[in-house]
Amino acid sequence: VVESRDAPPLDGMASREEPTFPASGPRPCVHIPDVEEREPYPLEAFSIPMHYAPDLESVLIPSGLIQSRAEKLAEDIFNDYGGAMIHMLCCLKGGAQFFSDLLTYLKRCYSRRTPTVPFTFDFIRISSYKGTQSTGNVQVYATGMDFEVLKGRHVLLVEDIVDTGRTMAATIPELRKYGPSSIRVCSLLQKRVKEPAGFVVDYLGFSVPDHFVVGYCLDYEEYFRDMDHICIIDKKCLPKYDAMALEHRQRKPAGKGDEDAAAAAHP
Repeated sequence: VVESRDAPPLDGMASREEPTFPASGPRPCVHIPDVEEREPYPLEAFSIPMHYAPDLESVLIPSGLIQSRAEKLAEDIFNDYGGAMIHMLCCLKGGAQFFSDLLTYLKRCYSRRTPTVPFTFDFIRISSYKGTQSTGNVQVYATGMDFEVLKGRHVLLVEDIVDTGRTMAATIPELRKYGPSSIRVCSLLQKRVKEPAGFVVDYLGFSVPDHFVVGYCLDYEEYFRDMDHICIIDKKCLPKYDAMALEHRQRKPAGKGDEDAAAAAHP
């Protein structure tokens, strides 16, 4: 289902020094119905990692549909920015796979249609979650970059999921302090929550129901990132993954003394 958000006609393909954003706002996104509104995609119909299959309820968005939307979002971004160079900020870790696929499709657009250098990129971390809940305490961390490089740039923030929107609403003013020419947000998912903050995503892949979802680099306690599809997790399994994560954190690497003893025992 396509969710209309006052979509404008596509612009021309001429190179421009400045982006031309649609005056009527964001383009349409794809509305994913809740499982109560339609029969969910059964796990048995897809290739699901066997170590995760017992802990999932259903497939929410299949991998192929994700790829098709990423390709269309890349075309929309190219269409709006034209020849203007984009400085893309990938929000780690959940946005890494979407960011990588989006770059692939963007490179195809630019290599075929314009001689200009298309984009540069950096990585940041935005922290607001603890477990399955957003804490509301937003912290933005640079990863191998200086935020001063944003000055005068057209910044595109690439995120995996927008929940209430409060995290993004708090992040944008922080980035504006560094003087970018523009800031836009591209997110693969936005949840339909009961109390949204009213944040509007400029480039949105899917509007999804308010379930805790994993896969396609979205995780729970660092698990499920290696799954291609986006699935609804069975919350009854969460204590198991909490325990596994705690055990992993408590493991300590062998000390120097242990290494020396092992070497002496096996010369």
